[in-house]
Amino acid sequence: MRLMNQKKDAPPKIIIIGLGPGDPDLLTRRAWDVINSAGEIYLRTREHPTVEGFPPNLKIHSFDNLYQEEESFEIVYQRITAEIINLSQRNTGVIYAVPGDPFVAEATTQMILSKARELELEVEIIPGVSFLEPAFSAAEIDPLPQITILDALELQDTHYPPFPPDIPVLIAQVHSTDVASNLKLNLMAVYPDDHPVLLIHDAGNESELIEKIPLFELDRSRKIKNRSSVFLPPLEKGSSLESFQEIIAHLRTPDGCPWDREQDHQSLRPNLLEEVFEVLEAIDSDDPVAMQEEFGDLLLQIILHAQIASENGEFAMSDVIRGIYLKIKQRHPHVFEDLPLDQAEDVIRNWERIKAQERKSNDDSTKGLLAGVPVSMPALTLAQTYQQRAARVGFDWKDIQRVIKKIPEEIMELQVARESKEQTAEVGDLLFSVVNIARWLEIDAESALRGANRRFKERFSYIEKEARAIGRELSEMTLDDLDILWEQSKSLEGD
Repeated sequence: MRLMNQKKDAPPKIIIIGLGPGDPDLLTRRAWDVINSAGEIYLRTREHPTVEGFPPNLKIHSFDNLYQEEESFEIVYQRITAEIINLSQRNTGVIYAVPGDPFVAEATTQMILSKARELELEVEIIPGVSFLEPAFSAAEIDPLPQITILDALELQDTHYPPFPPDIPVLIAQVHSTDVASNLKLNLMAVYPDDHPVLLIHDAGNESELIEKIPLFELDRSRKIKNRSSVFLPPLEKGSSLESFQEIIAHLRTPDGCPWDREQDHQSLRPNLLEEVFEVLEAIDSDDPVAMQEEFGDLLLQIILHAQIASENGEFAMSDVIRGIYLKIKQRHPHVFEDLPLDQAEDVIRNWERIKAQERKSNDDSTKGLLAGVPVSMPALTLAQTYQQRAARVGFDWKDIQRVIKKIPEEIMELQVARESKEQTAEVGDLLFSVVNIARWLEIDAESALRGANRRFKERFSYIEKEARAIGRELSEMTLDDLDILWEQSKSLEGD
């Protein structure tokens, strides 16, 4: 028994009873005593097997009609709360019963308690066996040391499972095939299509049933109803960000790795740079297997830096994630708020307005549009980033033909330059203009040059191989001979 706002010698105005999972034999002794001595009782829903075991002289009211009258559960629960509070004003008070336990997957309990506190009404909570205990028993699992418990109705509105996949999960209120279908699509973003799941129906009742099915069949069951739950076995250990953070933290402990313990932000800088370029190479090669591996190596560097920062009292990984989470939400009001932006160009312009507001709020309003671009970026990327940012505020050519005309102009200026310093500047201007063409064509200049480098390497390697095949040194061959092999290498690229 749990008493809320209880005054001395005053009977509770509201009694909220947990009816258990469905079998009347699983009612608590206290719940049965109250029900057996009551003249009437109000039920959130009459569709609960325990009701069949009520005393025959008990007058039963239910709020099932509200589910048909209202468009959302929230409005139904608000009306139930208002009615229970109204009934509590009677001398006899009111007895209100809910499935399971009043504090497990039961929104009306909290709403009634909140209103009762405002009005200083006494409330007695009589716990019940929730759906959890019978579900654990049906699945033959111990929820300790860890398990995630989720509401399918909340989960179906998300786009990615909000929990670590390497611990077991129990998902309640899978009460229809529509809910099961949305749930399945959400889970398949992480879990394999054939991942085994347990679909648990009527846990704790004589009609209890367990279906062992692959995830892709979750919404094909004909047994799904309002007392269905899903148990999701975990993926292999190490499949979550939390598990990865644990092993990185372990590496930094006294019983961890001597090398990892010695590292700091500066000593790891070359490693981070190297991993970034290896990621780019995997992307340029369009190699998913390599991408998977290289993204992992890059993530290692990020987590390691965050761990070092945490140990130094600078920030934690949760701060990193929270910071970028808030930034993304703030910079996408057209997604997370009511700002109507349909075109990509409108999104970009609004993005710049938001960033300008951020600079102002951070006391950075005097900094220019290009100030936040790291000058350590590769030169081609830096040039293209500068051009993109300037173009967002209207500093740009009207059409690409004017951009192309800049190329011969820059070549002419290079031809008349005499001093090395002047020639260097003109070569820079020429390259900057070429990057501008790439930007207009929506081509990443850095990637384009990396592709050209890769092709040159492959073609030149072909020349070397063919020269060795005929027993000749490259230095002894004429330019015409080398050019013939070069053209051969180009003709083979389409094979």
